[in-house]
Amino acid sequence: MPPGTLIPELLYDDMPAAVAWLCSTFGFTERLRIGAHRTQMLIGAGTAFVAVQRPAGAPTERAAPGCSLMVRVGDADGHYARALAHGARIIAPPANYPYGERQYTAEDPGGFRWTFSQAIGDVDPATWGGVLVDG
Repeated sequence: MPPGTLIPELLYDDMPAAVAWLCSTFGFTERLRIGAHRTQMLIGAGTAFVAVQRPAGAPTERAAPGCSLMVRVGDADGHYARALAHGARIIAPPANYPYGERQYTAEDPGGFRWTFSQAIGDVDPATWGGVLVDG
């Protein structure tokens, strides 16, 4: 298994097509194929998720409402341009946020929403209403 405490598994109707789309559109890479039913995907320096083939007969709903993933990128605008050029459905174009991030959101063929986020400033959470809690 790749390193990481949390490794999401995302269900796709056509896993091989979804994997090809995710690689070409978002720049993810395949780490490991397991039969025809799952593929470990890498995002940047080792963060992973698993694309899984929806089993025959399983309900064919798209991603659960509210289900989304956030990925750190070094260049949100460049990443956005790539996604747009590959036909990604853009939910929200790049925008700067008061918490020091530039982000955009796109939807993949399985209905999962991906927010790509670039750090653009080191901002004290108190300046935008956040409260830093050490646990």
